[in-house]
Amino acid sequence: MGSSEAAREVATPDATEEALLRARERLLSLQSADGWWQGELETNVTMDAEDLLLREFLGIRKADASERSAASIRSRQRPDGSWANFHGGPGDLSTTIEAYVGLRLVGDPPESEHMRAASAFAREAGGLEEARVFTHIWLALFGAWPWERVPALPAELILLPPWFPFNPYDFACWARQTIVALSVVLSYRPSRPLPFGLEELRGERPWSPPAPASLRGRALVGLDRLLHLYQRRPPRRLRESSLGRAERWIVDRQEADGSWGGIQPPWVYSLIALSLRGYELDHPVMRRGLEGLERFAVEDGTRRMEACQSSVWDTALALVALTDAGLPGDEEPLVRAADWLLGEQILARGDWSIRRPNLEPGGWAFEFENDNYPDVDDTAVVSLALRRVEHPDPCRVAAAIERGAAWVEGMQSGDGGWGAFDADNRRSLVRELPFCDFGEVIDPPSADVTAHALEMLATLGRGSAESARGGLDWLLAAQEEDGSWFGRWGVNHVYGTGAAVPALVAAGMPPTAEPVCRAVAWLERHQNPDGGWGEDPRSYDDPAWIGRGESTASQTAWALLALDAAGERRRGAARRGVQWLVETQLPDGGWEEPQFTGTGFPSDYYINYHLYRLVFPIMALGRCLR
Repeated sequence: MGSSEAAREVATPDATEEALLRARERLLSLQSADGWWQGELETNVTMDAEDLLLREFLGIRKADASERSAASIRSRQRPDGSWANFHGGPGDLSTTIEAYVGLRLVGDPPESEHMRAASAFAREAGGLEEARVFTHIWLALFGAWPWERVPALPAELILLPPWFPFNPYDFACWARQTIVALSVVLSYRPSRPLPFGLEELRGERPWSPPAPASLRGRALVGLDRLLHLYQRRPPRRLRESSLGRAERWIVDRQEADGSWGGIQPPWVYSLIALSLRGYELDHPVMRRGLEGLERFAVEDGTRRMEACQSSVWDTALALVALTDAGLPGDEEPLVRAADWLLGEQILARGDWSIRRPNLEPGGWAFEFENDNYPDVDDTAVVSLALRRVEHPDPCRVAAAIERGAAWVEGMQSGDGGWGAFDADNRRSLVRELPFCDFGEVIDPPSADVTAHALEMLATLGRGSAESARGGLDWLLAAQEEDGSWFGRWGVNHVYGTGAAVPALVAAGMPPTAEPVCRAVAWLERHQNPDGGWGEDPRSYDDPAWIGRGESTASQTAWALLALDAAGERRRGAARRGVQWLVETQLPDGGWEEPQFTGTGFPSDYYINYHLYRLVFPIMALGRCLR
């Protein structure tokens, strides 16, 4: 070891303490008066383009807001004319097509330089013919793509009972709400032509239906052909009964803030579906839905739409981070946050009760208003956070945690793991439907959610319970051959490993155990030369990217959380990781992180949680200073 490196290591504790205090003050300054935290949830430009298209379809698009949306879209165009799905990623055909159409709506001429570059990229990537199904649906709504080339989705789907294959509850909650709304839209097949054509986006090769890779995939393509024939002459009374049932299902699931599921896809398609069912724009359901969308718009001179908002999740993480940073549990900001979280516990039944009808409610959701869909991940982390607060009414807190823990235990799947929103939601057959070519459509158990549930149960003294033992076995079986864990809701193996190791240790596994040692070795092998860790979202598709990417604050923190749990906080890899965080901290106490380290759908949809770059480094620095 050189003398300069030794000097840096000697200085690290003081520098780390200073960095931690700056970050802690920064996080405290971001708390709302009501007690919650919420960072921006940044995604790709399809959110902005589809907002423009929705408003065009409903006849409510306004020029000034449209131009601000267009400015946001233009600002994220890549040098080759395309738009990517995440920062630093490759251009994506469907995202580029939707951005291009949105800009044409606003008035950008096709012969302008940036539009010519975009259309050239689209043509070279296969053009409209190769776009994903959801892009084809948007084009079909405006007469730019034939409905006959969109996979069938009859409204009669809503009549299928939960035990029947392909019923709505076979789909994950986010896909379920989207599918039901789209079944209405695709039954009407509306067409409101654009004032311009899109011939410049046509590819060289004609469109052909996707070729399925499996025997059952071919069978589902055959089923799709039959459904297209059915769509031409559905029994009138059956169709109307189905549309009425779907309409009621949609209306019943509107949240208090006007959203559907608190996320963009079912929200926009539900508004379109209800409009086709005759709901006027001043109808209370439509009015709430449109007003709610405005609360998801980030206005800073440009206008960009959040796909969802992460208030409960961010608040729970902030509580954990601040207590890791040494803030006493009875401090007013923590008590205020705990009070807000206690008020967010969901005591009503949602779609999860279809498979768990006898389970009492008690979970937490991700957002301000998402009562139909609490999730295991939020419930576990909120319970861990509340346990750290010295609340003036400890009995109230204890009762809330008990309800949450019981709900999590009841949501365990039969194989011992936990999915996010539903139990035993793993009918993989629905993935092969011709309609499902974008994003995950089921919610099977994942390593990160299972790890958080296991950590919660162990921390609450339930580590010897049958549910915890089942979760531990599931998590051990899910470890990859290289020693890492796959990350479902964060990018990717760094996230999964950062969640799994603390859970294993909390559940009683010694840091010297073989699974923990293999995970530590994997992290050490994938540390960047600068001392940080990073992983590119392309790791979901290309194994060469696993554990590889530019160092980021959140991913470095996830690695450090695992190393700390494994007793490695004072060893070389952890010390270099801490040093990287200290050296890259900004003067305001935060960190720069344009990279997308959150995952919506592996391989397709990624998220930049703006608070991740602060809360996770605080946790890591606080724990490594213990």
